[in-house]
Order: sequence, then C-alpha cells, then structure tokens
Amino acid sequence: MKEFELKYGMNPNQKPARIYMADGSDLPIQILNGRPGYINFLDAFNSYQLVHDLKAALGLPAAASFKHVSPAGASVGLPLDETLRRMYHIDLDMELSPLACAYARARGADRMSSFGDWIALSDVCDLPTALLIKKEVSDGIIAPGYTDEALAVLKAKKKGNYPVVAIDPSYVPDKLDRRTVFGVTFEQGRQDLLINADTMLGNIVTKNKTLTEDQKRDLVMSLIVLKYTQSNSVCYVQGGQTIGVGAGQQSRIHCTRLAGQKADNWQLRHMPKVLDLPFRDDVTRPNKDNAIDVYIGDTPEDVIGDDVWALTFTRQPEPLTAEEKRAWLDQVTGVALGSDAFFPFGDNIERARRSGVTAIVEPGGSIRDDQVIETCDKYGIVMAFNGIRLFHH
Repeated sequence: MKEFELKYGMNPNQKPARIYMADGSDLPIQILNGRPGYINFLDAFNSYQLVHDLKAALGLPAAASFKHVSPAGASVGLPLDETLRRMYHIDLDMELSPLACAYARARGADRMSSFGDWIALSDVCDLPTALLIKKEVSDGIIAPGYTDEALAVLKAKKKGNYPVVAIDPSYVPDKLDRRTVFGVTFEQGRQDLLINADTMLGNIVTKNKTLTEDQKRDLVMSLIVLKYTQSNSVCYVQGGQTIGVGAGQQSRIHCTRLAGQKADNWQLRHMPKVLDLPFRDDVTRPNKDNAIDVYIGDTPEDVIGDDVWALTFTRQPEPLTAEEKRAWLDQVTGVALGSDAFFPFGDNIERARRSGVTAIVEPGGSIRDDQVIETCDKYGIVMAFNGIRLFHH
C-alpha cells in the first residue's frame, strides 16, 4: 500500500488528508480492520516506538495506552497481584499472558485518561490480551501482528469497525524527520537516542549512590516514556509501570504536581475503602472509574451524597477523609521519577517526595543544580544526571 486516504485531518474541516511515504515506497503497515484517522495514526506511530524501545531496553513485553499523542500509561509485562486485578476490574481467575499484564497495567495507570485510548503492543497480540481489550472503550490498536483468535475478537469491537493496524517489525525509518508547519518544512535527525541503565544512570550526583535493579528499571522506563510524551513532561513509575504522566505543561512544577496527583490517585486506589466500594451490578466500568476518581478527590459528595449515592452504590459509602488519604500516601515509598529537562528549583523535589519518590533521573544543567541536589540529599533521594534533554513536540 503506497498511501492511505483519510476521512479528514486533525479536524473534520481539514481536507484532503492522507498518509504516504515521501520516497514512494510502501507504507510499513497493514490495516486489518476499520478505518483509522489522522490522530489515530499519530498515536499509533508514537506509541509503537515507545513499546518497541521498552521491549529493547528491558527485555519484557510492553504496552502503552495513548491519548492525544501522549501516553496515559505504559508498562512492561510483570504479573498482577490480587489488588491490581481488583483495581483494574479484572476477574481474579482470568488467564493473563505477560503481554496482557502489560496492557492491563498500562490501561490501569490512569483509567480516566485512557478512556477511548489508542493501544500499542510490542509483541504479537494474543487471545488473553484481546479479551482484555474487548471489555475496554478503545479507539484502535497497533501491534507487529495478531493471532487468528485475537484478531477475531478485535474485529468484533465497535460493531465491526474497530481499527486494527499491523506494523512491520523490521521497518527502520529514515534518519531524518521532516514536518511542515505554516508552509515551512522543518528537518532534523531522528530522536534515536539509546536509553538504558548504562547510557543514562552512570552519573549519580547525590550523597545516596545506591540504585536497586527495580529502581534502574523504573528510571529507564520513565525516560523512554518521556521520549514520546509532549513536553514539558515528567513521569512517575513504580513496579514496572507508569503511575503518573504529566504532559504538555508550560511550567515544570505544574507538570510535577499534575503527574504527582495522578500518581497519588493510583496509590489511593489501593485503599480497602476504595477497593470495597459497593457498586451496583448495572454500573459500567467507565462509570465506576469516574465514581472512584470523584470519591478519592475533593468533592466525594458528588457521588456519595445523600441524594445521589443510590445511583451508583448498593449502600452509602463512608467518606474517605483527608487524614486517611494523607496517612496512606505518607507510607508510600519506592517511586521513581524522570524529567525530560532539568529541574530549575528544589520545589519539584519537595513535591515528588510527597508522592513517595526515592529515585530521580533528569538531565541536569540548571544554574540551581546545587539546590536541587541539596533537596534530594535532605530526603535521602538518589538522583542521576543523564545529561541529555528529551523534549518531544
């Protein structure tokens, strides 16, 4: 296939629209079902690069859940315990492959943002992964291939219109990237930076010099995720999955706060009060996710108030107090944080520490690096300077 005509571009009034290879060669994809759109393909090509890099760096199947050209979540295929299965609405006896675990974690990182996501998989989509996707509201998927059983399940979504894209895993893009803005063509070398523990974590600048293998894995993951996240961006990671991604913020502290709040929400979803919310049987997954988000937020009365609780629950839940939430978050530890550019002030470290961050990687290069390092030393946080910015626009 030399080109694919799109219904329209980013918006319905932007016509004509198509994707094609500038050198006249075949596209490196096959469209197996549905009709992906312009934004779908932007998500597809960015998200596939992310999971491809994760698999190469960490040696595990990887998955990403993308919205508006940034990851809502990404993960590698580590097993799910009972708590995570309950958080992600997965039956305790459901068979999960490593790839299915990767997608469950990617989708579960920020289920509110992942509603209507584009999915990327590093490996051939198998039946357990397809059965998970079947139950989620999603806009499409890209993977290097699909088993016959998985493809049959996916083709049945959206009344048979679910976009399914297969990408050639041997495809290697040109070394130069080009784009046109306002009629002007930009050209630059591709961002093909090799990210792994050896290339990124060798320069530890804090008094604490110890990085565990889990911390190394999570810091590498944070940088790979940031490589494909709209900047400014920071990424909180724990247990081989993102738990808070802040994308496209003009201020780094606002980005750190935004992603930190998402990370905190993920931690709060572990609380017994949240896991045991008495949902009615007829409440859908998206409505459960929305109710949980409101319940752990600042206005729980919107879902558990005297006049509304019966719409969602079989009995009126007890409130989750601010003191209970703070006590739960105060015991969180072992979170990793990556930043796509330097932290200009120590306030970012102060905010990160409140979300249980114990390891950080960032480029360094601020005139206030000493203050940032001093703040890390104050809390015993280990920090590495990777020496390179990872802006993505």
